Amino acid sequence: MPDQPRPHLEHDFMGLAFRQAEAAGARDEVPIGALLVDSATGQVLAADHNRVEELHDPTAHAEMLVIRAVATGRKEKRLPLCDLYVTLEPCPMCATAISFARIRRLIYAARDPKGGGIEHGPRIFQQPTCHHRPELFGGLDETRSATLLKTFFQSKR
Repeated sequence: MPDQPRPHLEHDFMGLAFRQAEAAGARDEVPIGALLVDSATGQVLAADHNRVEELHDPTAHAEMLVIRAVATGRKEKRLPLCDLYVTLEPCPMCATAISFARIRRLIYAARDPKGGGIEHGPRIFQQPTCHHRPELFGGLDETRSATLLKTFFQSKR
């Protein structure tokens, strides 16, 4: 998918997602951050980062945490008026959750050839069994995300 123009929004939501990713790295979590935003008002509904290590939960990815927070808080399983900003291409698990939640728009920074589920791997949204495909914007601030991830993993070696 070629780079697409950034959706016009009043705030730098991807910048806020990067703050979450940096907080994750500081907590020794893989530095991935996510934000769920009300597409009508621009209000940030939830912001979080990976908490897999902290919660001892392999599903505690940033995307899953923000979707759960908003869906649970609203008591709604579908979030069709929400946009998701995340610093890395979602994995297949998160991509499936995004589809099930009926997220309107997905905006992500770095592509993930190894573990991604949108442009790489199973390409969840391209499957004939996928019932909802969000509007996609990939590769935004890709260099920043890739640098953050590389620095984190180099520090682990």
